Amino acid sequence: MKRKALVTGGSSGIGRAIARRLALDGCDVWVHYRSRAENAEAVVEDVHQLGGRAAAIGFDISDWEQTQQELGSLLEAEQRIDILVHNAGITDDAPLLGMDIAQWTRVVNTDLNGFFHVTRSLLMPMIRNRWGRIVSVSSIAAIHGNRGQTNYAAAKAGLIGATRSLAKEVASRGVCVNAIAPGFIDTPMIESIPEQLIRDVVPMQRAGRADEVAQVAAFLCSDAASYLTGDVLNVSGGII
Repeated sequence: MKRKALVTGGSSGIGRAIARRLALDGCDVWVHYRSRAENAEAVVEDVHQLGGRAAAIGFDISDWEQTQQELGSLLEAEQRIDILVHNAGITDDAPLLGMDIAQWTRVVNTDLNGFFHVTRSLLMPMIRNRWGRIVSVSSIAAIHGNRGQTNYAAAKAGLIGATRSLAKEVASRGVCVNAIAPGFIDTPMIESIPEQLIRDVVPMQRAGRADEVAQVAAFLCSDAASYLTGDVLNVSGGII
């Protein structure tokens, strides 16, 4: 049976690489975006060029009502989504004493609450089919913390807790729930970080590539990961 996958935040960076990888593995992929439809459509066209099937879907995952409306329409048309990769995330950095409530709320609503908004909608069809894969893209910041990122680290740590708890709830139904904690990955998010700092911090002395994260995500979304759930895979070049 052909799997159907939704990748939130799939229009760039790690999400784009994951969408491509899942399409190459034979999944029909929905590439989620919030505001940059042209980026998502570029990923869709890229998948088509590779011989896969994909479509773009736009909504704000921090908005419960909007998410329910869009995913309700998707499920009405497709009956199920087998694979959810929750990759959508934002940063809005500041020291805690200089962080306003809007910065805290904006990041938590997207990075953590968005997981609930999307997963809650898609979980029941997975349970009925007794097969599903849910993968959250957390961060090494959730494990070690980062100065100026209390909002981001808290949200990403919350994803790990949610992953482990949900995994216990649905393990007997054939639904595997795992997380990935990337380190420094060569995307626009780390453009301001000096290369020397990355070499000093990362035992492999380089930033990772988005496709290296995508390979791990693809494994977690496959039948090969059928006995792996509630785990967090550290994809950080050796940062422990």
